[in-house]
Amino acid sequence: MAEVGEIIEGCRLPVLRRNQDNEDEWPLAEILSVKDISGRKLFYVHYIDFNKRLDEWVTHERLDLKKIQFPKKEAKTPTKNGLPGSRPGSPEREVRKTLDLSLQPASAQASGKTLPIPVQITLRFNLPKEREAIPGGEPDQPLSSSSCLQPNHRSTKRKVEVVSPATPVPSESAPASVFPQNGSARRAVAAQPGRKRKSNCLGTDEDSQDSSDGIPSAPRMTGSLVSDRSHDDIVTRMKNIECIELGRHRLKPWYFSPYPQELTTLPVLYLCEFCLKYGRSLKCLQRHLTKCDLRHPPGNEIYRKGTISFFEIDGRKNKSYSQNLCLLAKCFLDHKTLYYDTDPFLFYVMTEYDCKGFHIVGYFSKEKESTEDYNVACILTLPPYQRRGYGKLLIEFSYELSKVEGKTGTPEKPLSDLGLLSYRSYWSQTILEILMGLKSESGERPQITINEISEITSIKKEDVISTLQYLNLINYYKGQYILTLSEDIVDGHERAMLKRLLRIDSKCLHFTPKDWSKRGKW
Repeated sequence: MAEVGEIIEGCRLPVLRRNQDNEDEWPLAEILSVKDISGRKLFYVHYIDFNKRLDEWVTHERLDLKKIQFPKKEAKTPTKNGLPGSRPGSPEREVRKTLDLSLQPASAQASGKTLPIPVQITLRFNLPKEREAIPGGEPDQPLSSSSCLQPNHRSTKRKVEVVSPATPVPSESAPASVFPQNGSARRAVAAQPGRKRKSNCLGTDEDSQDSSDGIPSAPRMTGSLVSDRSHDDIVTRMKNIECIELGRHRLKPWYFSPYPQELTTLPVLYLCEFCLKYGRSLKCLQRHLTKCDLRHPPGNEIYRKGTISFFEIDGRKNKSYSQNLCLLAKCFLDHKTLYYDTDPFLFYVMTEYDCKGFHIVGYFSKEKESTEDYNVACILTLPPYQRRGYGKLLIEFSYELSKVEGKTGTPEKPLSDLGLLSYRSYWSQTILEILMGLKSESGERPQITINEISEITSIKKEDVISTLQYLNLINYYKGQYILTLSEDIVDGHERAMLKRLLRIDSKCLHFTPKDWSKRGKW
């Protein structure tokens, strides 16, 4: 058995932790850092295959030293740039390889289950020949009525025909692999290739500026908040802030955020909940509050209903607030990086009002000009307000802005695990709400196209199609795609909508979009 003094960075071993059921478990973890406080060693561990927000400092009593795995030493090999590899050898890569090989796809045939289909919508969704293998193929022309599926008069199923405009009907064999007939669930959606986008990372001062002297020559017209993982190192993998006090809440950060180094050793970081400026002590915060006149975020209030308000903030006009907001958000977002140059972005902050002012609940940011139809760059609901419907409200508001702009939009990828769940749920509820609201005229099945769904909801066509696939609603039958709603899906949707009490009222939105392509608007 290894000794405590032999444990180094990169070692792997089981670590004791409590799970959600308050039961003890010993998941495999990697030692990221070791520190000595008053003669007592502490180890910063990352639980393998767990989210980074669960990383923590532990004592040696929680380590199983009998099963320790020491890091493998690897010779430095030249890369494409002629530079040696930057990371030491670790068992992670070998473990990953064996895990990938052992994964087996699940199918509905293996489970032996079939979906009930008391309510059915038929979706004729025909793709062009050259795009049969791509689920995101865009429809072009409506189909002729002669290819409609005849209703089965012996069945009690209600059928609604959703016609997707497309070019000639494909063969029955090729698309069957994309939309299986046996009802097997295919959750994975083919990734759509896109242009590479420039992404800075706040690793050094040089990385966060547009020019060598730190002064941008002109306002940046585009930007991205996607994290560049090539700059990921041992420092950014570790949480550096212990606790944040924001108004009446104390928040425990999930991830690294580049606050000034001298603040990372404090037990609590104090933030003004209105301007988001940070201080090192409660006394500093109290002195600041006597001078701070803000009782709401800077910018224009463009929506108010009840106690919920939205403020639009220009990243160029309110640079200090925008930077402080990004620093706070980075504590809870892992897949996004941070720009001190916030000029290319607009920030929409959702607040809750009481007698003391407008308290921040969450926010989302978007590019002033997006070449890839992104209507959200970052989106976050602060932890005290999560699981209360505010996340869907933020998403709904972003699509409401897209409707006013006359565009379809999609969030910037990659999404966090919680963000993906929220978007999947919102897309599913919104699309099902439209499909279930279709009414037949003169006894014929109503018709709707993918383009019409996209125009009504402002959800991008690729997201509409991927959501239908995710719900496993699409099957291929006699040259057309059949969209089937089971009783479970209908009942589940109705229950979910009853719980969704917070909704955006378009009548309370006062928003005029700007043409940011004109430099004068900056």
